[in-house]
Amino acid sequence: MSADGVLAELRALRAGDLPTHGGRTLAYVYDSALPGLDELAASAHALAASVNGLDPTAFPSLLRLENDVVRTAARLLGGDDRTVGTVTSGGTESCLLAVVAARDARPDVERPSMVLPETAHAAFHKAGHYFGVRVVAVPVDPVTFQADAAAMAAAIDSSTVLVVASAPSYAHGVVDPIADIAAAAAAHGVRFHVDACIGGWVLPHGPDVPPFDFSVPGVTSISVDLHKYAYCPKGTSVLLHASADLRRSQYFASAAWPGYTMLNSTTQSTRSGGPLAAAWAVLRHIGDDGYRSLALRALESTRVLREGIAEIDGLRVLGAPSSTLLAVAASRDDFDVFTVADEMKARNWYVQPQFAYRSSPANLHLTVTAANHGQESELLADLRASVKAAVEAGPVAVAPEVLEFIGGLEPDSLTPEEFGGLLAAAGMTGDTGLPERMATVNTLLAAARPALRERLLVEFLGALYS
Repeated sequence: MSADGVLAELRALRAGDLPTHGGRTLAYVYDSALPGLDELAASAHALAASVNGLDPTAFPSLLRLENDVVRTAARLLGGDDRTVGTVTSGGTESCLLAVVAARDARPDVERPSMVLPETAHAAFHKAGHYFGVRVVAVPVDPVTFQADAAAMAAAIDSSTVLVVASAPSYAHGVVDPIADIAAAAAAHGVRFHVDACIGGWVLPHGPDVPPFDFSVPGVTSISVDLHKYAYCPKGTSVLLHASADLRRSQYFASAAWPGYTMLNSTTQSTRSGGPLAAAWAVLRHIGDDGYRSLALRALESTRVLREGIAEIDGLRVLGAPSSTLLAVAASRDDFDVFTVADEMKARNWYVQPQFAYRSSPANLHLTVTAANHGQESELLADLRASVKAAVEAGPVAVAPEVLEFIGGLEPDSLTPEEFGGLLAAAGMTGDTGLPERMATVNTLLAAARPALRERLLVEFLGALYS
């Protein structure tokens, strides 16, 4: 195919995706609405795409770029001359590396564990699964969804190698009591990681936000994503450590083979320089004043939306969010938030369904960005109309026998036939893929206990990639 033909095919495929610009997709993507930023990032990416970050002595330009990016993040987050860091591929890799660094720094602990609030990002459960670190998930306040510092302190024992808290948590946008948890971790001589992946580039500019960064004694590492509110292209995050001594156990080296001695700062070996160069260019172009302006726009938009949602009959915002994330639940039971999500999609908005978990009911997640500033009235009007339509439709009805069938399934013994039956019940058969409206699917998933839901989604993912 010609180059033009290949690109035309790709554009046609992309036409079926959710929009990444314009503030209509309130999850997964982050839009600054700054003109020319995409073009700058793409040009910078192209200049370094073929460069390999595996060996910084072979490609010193990447070493300079990474040090510049880390220095910028450290300065923003209360670091000093001792602060060091690493650019990673995203928030999950930053969290994975924080966990493995804590584990490997304590070879004396035979069965290591980490203490985290149950609202901590699932990336830490992934890290525990990968690296054999037992997760001790501590219940949070059932109303505010904020971590319970006293309960977390009580959960720390001789096996604890890491304590984790969020600034803010993804599900509810709530900042945990960082100073109190840091003090507890320090009193036990345990590392304390602050997951600021989604809030680290916003909270420093927000009003009345308690300290959450390296200015807090006891904070030993922080993760902050550049492809979120630093508005860089996908594929860049930063993991900061308070000192080089704390970072050392993150590195991997192996001379136990006849090739070059492998030396890696991240889970990857070969790393394209493209994402790093794009992030470096965007950071330099927007600058400190630009980021403050973008953060204030997103925070103001979040405030307007939060106040507007409170005035919509039937909706409520969960917890007391202090960043740019909102969790919106139903305040009565004559409609279903999953139907609201479908109605919003019909009006060209994507809001992310979140399932009930302990005291957190089913809700809709909104990630607000600078691109939403100025369009709050339209979003609120469509949300109000979506609730009205959901009330008229009534709660999603699932046949009792289907719910009974789901309740009787065992995750470890789920057969292809049983999975096929569930797909058929949800209206997903053959090559039809996902139905246009997802309320029934989400209701079925909500009826499954978490372990079964995990298995069902794993099977579905496998069916997609076949």
